[in-house]
Amino acid sequence: MKFSLPILGLSWLTFFSASAQVTVDVVLDQEQFLPSESLPVAVRITNRSGQPLHLGADPKWLTFSVESTGGTVVVKKADVPVQGEFDLGSSQVATKRVDLAPYFALTRQGGYRVTATVHIKDWNAAIPSPPQSFNVIDGAKLWSQSFGLPVPAGVTNRAPEVRKYTLEEANYLRSQLRMYVQVSDESETHIFKVRAIGPMVSFSQPEALVDRFSHLHLMYQSGARIFTYSVVNPDGDIVRQEIYDYFNTRPRLHTDDDGNITVLGGARRVKPNDMPVVKPPNEVPAAPAKP
Repeated sequence: MKFSLPILGLSWLTFFSASAQVTVDVVLDQEQFLPSESLPVAVRITNRSGQPLHLGADPKWLTFSVESTGGTVVVKKADVPVQGEFDLGSSQVATKRVDLAPYFALTRQGGYRVTATVHIKDWNAAIPSPPQSFNVIDGAKLWSQSFGLPVPAGVTNRAPEVRKYTLEEANYLRSQLRMYVQVSDESETHIFKVRAIGPMVSFSQPEALVDRFSHLHLMYQSGARIFTYSVVNPDGDIVRQEIYDYFNTRPRLHTDDDGNITVLGGARRVKPNDMPVVKPPNEVPAAPAKP
């Protein structure tokens, strides 16, 4: 018993010494998320120890814990993959980015706190970050449709895998209405991805169609006379996004006899990369001399 106090004191001394030399911070790009929405986290590590640190070799050099604001620990489905060796010199800052959504059961509405801890094996030290708060909010379902996942070329006589697109709206920070798309199995028990599409107006009635490649085409009003057109693939990734202005006619989706979907009406805003590249005169090839 007489040895416990010195050991405990040494442990605290090691912690305070390490935390003074190396600091850890968690940074979130937003404060509110839908259940199962991608939750990207940036962990910023600052080294003021006066010596280089070798990190990332141990698969548990960086760990995460999530708890509700009431103190209940959130169930962790699996360890967050963080392995990848790197050296952090003195006075340098490194940032590790991960998505926590697949590894924690964040399916209930409420407030949460996430803490990241860096483990420095050579120092026998664990340095936690200050807790970073966020909220999980519920969305209102606007539309849903089941679809069959395209079968790879050459594969026949196989029962199709059925998934479902679901459109939801949520009042982000109670000041901005946002459109979200969820890709799940048909029963919605397994969520593949939830992704924010963008801001929308409260009176917007989204127009949604699924093409012959099982891509979701979405047109909805995102401003006074502004419409957003997005194409989402069966994995929940946005593969195309364009902005249309209400000019003479309202932009709308059109399906042809082959199942291809295009936009009719409105005026599409030209992006910078849509513009042709104009070369300076000295880079334009000279015209061939006349015989």
